[in-house]
Amino acid sequence: MTNNRQQITDNRTMPDLHYPIGKYEPQPFSEDLKKQWLNDIASLPERLEYAIINLDEEQLQTPYRGGGWTVHQLVHHIADSHMNAYIRFKWVLTENNPTIKTYNEKLWAELNDVKTLPVNISITLLHALHRRWVSALQDLSDDDWNKTLYHPEAEKELTLWYMLGNYAWHGKHHTAHINALRERMNW
Repeated sequence: MTNNRQQITDNRTMPDLHYPIGKYEPQPFSEDLKKQWLNDIASLPERLEYAIINLDEEQLQTPYRGGGWTVHQLVHHIADSHMNAYIRFKWVLTENNPTIKTYNEKLWAELNDVKTLPVNISITLLHALHRRWVSALQDLSDDDWNKTLYHPEAEKELTLWYMLGNYAWHGKHHTAHINALRERMNW
């Protein structure tokens, strides 16, 4: 049994379970960063698939942190989020500063498809989605990256460049949740 002193010490050295890779920090445009972020988006399905490999149902139903989503919910959330992102990018490329539709991700994570479908459905979806997404983005002009959308929850305009970085971060962020859980649980 762990004594309180040991538990306090362990908590001080624990990584941030909410933001294991830190919060997203916007960066100025650069060709190198664009290539990196596009690669992050292109490679996410494989990295996520690797993060969940050989997890059994009990492990998939384990929250990545207290009060957090299960690994199962995280995988489906990434698919939901990135489907929305893909559509948002397409709106920005075809409309003038569109106001995006937001969604309640917490409620989406409780819907029947998330509860009942195996995670491989969302992994398969992510492989196809990310291939299309990268194809749509890889040849954009510098001017295209400055196109904007209006985000009603944030109450501000966001550029495609900001969105690219944010979603590259988002995939790595949730994959890190799963990998950190695996490490803590010795899976």
